[in-house]
Amino acid sequence: MQVSVEVLSGVERRLTIVVPSEEFEDRVAGKLLDLKNNVRLPGFRPGKVPLKEVRRRFGSAVRADAADEAMRASYEEAVLQESLMPVSVPRLEAVKAEPGVDLEFTASFEVLPEVELVDLAAVEVQRPEAEITDADVDSMLENLREQQRTWHSVERAATEGDRVQVDFEGRLDGEAFDGGSGENAQLVLGARQMGEDFDNAVTGLEAGAATSFEAAFADDHPNETLRGRTVRFDATVKLVEEPLLPELDEAFFESMGVKEGGLPAFREEVTGNMRREMEDRIQRLVVTQVMDELNRLHSVQLPPALVDREIQARKEAMLNQFAPQQGRRRMDPSSLPDELFRDQVEKEVAVGLVTRQIRNAHDLELDDEAVRVEVERLAESYAEPEAVARSIYQDEGYLNRIEERVAENQVVAFILDQAKVNVLKSTYQDIVTGQALPPPEDESPAATSSEQDGGAGVTGDGSSA
Repeated sequence: MQVSVEVLSGVERRLTIVVPSEEFEDRVAGKLLDLKNNVRLPGFRPGKVPLKEVRRRFGSAVRADAADEAMRASYEEAVLQESLMPVSVPRLEAVKAEPGVDLEFTASFEVLPEVELVDLAAVEVQRPEAEITDADVDSMLENLREQQRTWHSVERAATEGDRVQVDFEGRLDGEAFDGGSGENAQLVLGARQMGEDFDNAVTGLEAGAATSFEAAFADDHPNETLRGRTVRFDATVKLVEEPLLPELDEAFFESMGVKEGGLPAFREEVTGNMRREMEDRIQRLVVTQVMDELNRLHSVQLPPALVDREIQARKEAMLNQFAPQQGRRRMDPSSLPDELFRDQVEKEVAVGLVTRQIRNAHDLELDDEAVRVEVERLAESYAEPEAVARSIYQDEGYLNRIEERVAENQVVAFILDQAKVNVLKSTYQDIVTGQALPPPEDESPAATSSEQDGGAGVTGDGSSA
């Protein structure tokens, strides 16, 4: 077999492959013989159809099938021979396939690009550090109590922190509007679920009291109808409840998974979970910066097929996450525009190619011991860590994700050994809420809701909250 490689572009290759006529004709003859032994034709007994008749009737189709089979097998052999790494399905085109001549065809496809690594000393990141103080732990204990609060009816005026049950009706320019009314709505005063003006109007009212008031809505309100508008509300308070927080006693500790040792043991458990969460957040902050730096410092020509494949995978993942109830039609992935995912996918594919090159260039093999430590670390927060660890090892998908994270951490650690790392003194609260680092110049300083909801208490099974 003869193989020549042509570079069509940075990531496109075309192989011209020549298979000797004798080898190809042997393949054709073999397929004709198999067909002769199995074909059924009127007037002939099974297996007794003359080979000449089989060739006359089916020769063209058999030759085309043999050519397709030979091209695919020879392509796979040629890719290995030339040490190429295709990332797209090859386009195979026959050039010569006539009897008596060598089979010649081309295979066009995309390959992984060559990545020229920069000096990793050019990478610069900030690593926040903080001590967990007694005040931080006290605040977390109060958060845990808040999560377990119960509500009790009171016969007094509502104050901030109370929960009220109200019926309300709103009018915009004198007209009712969708979403502007409700019955038995529960609002925690101070949480501004309906806005500051609504809370202020209801505060001070007892059960049975009614009020009319105007409430102004912000220009960025989620409901486009209400943005920058003022609504006239009529509201009736039906119930006022005050919160009751559980005591920090043995019953509370046991409900959180700590059965012995009282308050000192509970504080130690909570502190350990807080420390693990803070370390995880620090690691994610550092990893994100390293990946951003790799993307900034390297110019990578991306194979379109690789990007498109990842975009389709993102679409499928999104639709699976929001899968409809049984019996309803699933949304067609093609209805989601590729551009919704393209920028993020292109960045992640580029960084993935860079980190792959770093692993290959420096022989960074997966550390099995680090995988074991990570599995045990994840399992130790649960009431039965050994059973949890066994279940992780039995879940191939979950274990693969852990291995990918460990491999990523290995690359990050290797880079950090050479990079410039600036230690930034911070606080536990700023780290877990995503406020430890100044935001990029083109982003708002506000953290996302998921970042602001951070907490590291313990749940009933002893896991991180």
